Amino acid sequence: MDGGDRILERLAQLRAGDLAVRGGRTMAYVYDAGLDELEELAGRAHAALAGVNGLDMTAFPSVVTLENEVVARAAELLGGTGPGARTVGTFTSGGTESCLLAVLTAREHARRTRGVTAPEIVLPTTAHAAFHKAAHLFGLRVVDVAVDPDTYRVSARDIAAALTERTALVVVSAPSYAHGVVDPVPEAAAAAAARGVLCHVDACIGGWYLGHRRLAADLPAPPPFDLGVPGVTSLSVDLHKYAYTPKGASVLLFRDAELRRHGWFAHAAWPGYPVVNATLQGTKSAGPLAAAWAVIQHVGTDGYTDLARRVHLATRRLVDGIGRIDGLRVLGEPDASLVAVASTDPALHPFVVADEMRLRGWYLQPQPAFADSPANLHLTVTAAVAGGDRIDELLTELAAAVPRARDLGPPVVDPALIELARTLDAAALTPDEAALALAAAGVGADGALPARMAPVLAVLQELPPALTERLLPEVVSRLYGGA
Repeated sequence: MDGGDRILERLAQLRAGDLAVRGGRTMAYVYDAGLDELEELAGRAHAALAGVNGLDMTAFPSVVTLENEVVARAAELLGGTGPGARTVGTFTSGGTESCLLAVLTAREHARRTRGVTAPEIVLPTTAHAAFHKAAHLFGLRVVDVAVDPDTYRVSARDIAAALTERTALVVVSAPSYAHGVVDPVPEAAAAAAARGVLCHVDACIGGWYLGHRRLAADLPAPPPFDLGVPGVTSLSVDLHKYAYTPKGASVLLFRDAELRRHGWFAHAAWPGYPVVNATLQGTKSAGPLAAAWAVIQHVGTDGYTDLARRVHLATRRLVDGIGRIDGLRVLGEPDASLVAVASTDPALHPFVVADEMRLRGWYLQPQPAFADSPANLHLTVTAAVAGGDRIDELLTELAAAVPRARDLGPPVVDPALIELARTLDAAALTPDEAALALAAAGVGADGALPARMAPVLAVLQELPPALTERLLPEVVSRLYGGA
């Protein structure tokens, strides 16, 4: 075996401990079209442009051509090509970067056009954490707006009530990650527009799917959500989700080039080359862009519409099937391909169900309780999940896991531990105190996690959020050898 083979063998050994990224059993984090040829095509396209540097598009004009074609495809799908439309966009590394850039652009727009010096961002409590990250990084005050406890959608009236002269941006979701429901985009966008405020639609996870589902005459149309809605000023859509491209591909669309300019960075006051960045990155490989372009070209509109049809039908079968499993219920009424599953039985805990499923090769993502949303399991339905008998297999396995989980009972959390935790000052927590807290939650000194995560998640769920946010980086630090 030569050196190259040994290196690849080592990678294969490492991958053996990961979740599967193909086959439809990992129902979070990965998106699989179930089309074998896409992986090879994307790999070849990525390799062809891996060495091309997107930092300077004047030196590498292929980047401009590919990005323009990808953005144009997204704009055409998502309401950006109607009469009078001047939609432009930026290719980014993923949904988080797209969201960060949307917030940065809104902050600068509010400062330059309205003189806002203490900007605020209005977020439904179901908005993705990426927007809280953006507010933290860019100095915006978050104004949280509660959602309906039954539908998990935000009210446009509540959005309007939260607006002030300092509001830089309103965010709504299509759909929200946690529950898969689409916020009332037309009403929220109208409320924002009435106050001269920008409105961003987070369609990172659902935009490509919902846009193509809308093209299928035999399927119910999704609620209106895109740039064709008056008042919507920007929209993010990830290609590495339901466009099934490799990771590192998202598009941020703006209503016009003038708005987009507020988020760009340019600098010439130094002795090096003039710098202009449309993204947070400087140097960036054109490989992900080329791979995304190639996959989009290959699948085409008809292909994506067919994939959307499969996903829609599979999601409906999944929701109906879960409704027939004693002890489980779906939260809200999903508009897209994301399903949140909670328990109706105090003796049945979703986190224990997740452990039972994972031990049998399925990953359902645990979501801790928050506000009116109880602890639940998140399921992302992709085209691979829709293929063959996968939904039937999932429902059969889930129905079998429920009685096992019920027999095991809910994870037990020591009340004394939680009471002690509430006396701790998260901001002043010492490393030794953090280690004790993590040990009590079942996390090893080296960051090792137990095979069954329900007890750990149950403890973290009960801790004050500030303390949980303090402890989570400690877990990651230990995993990376930084204890």
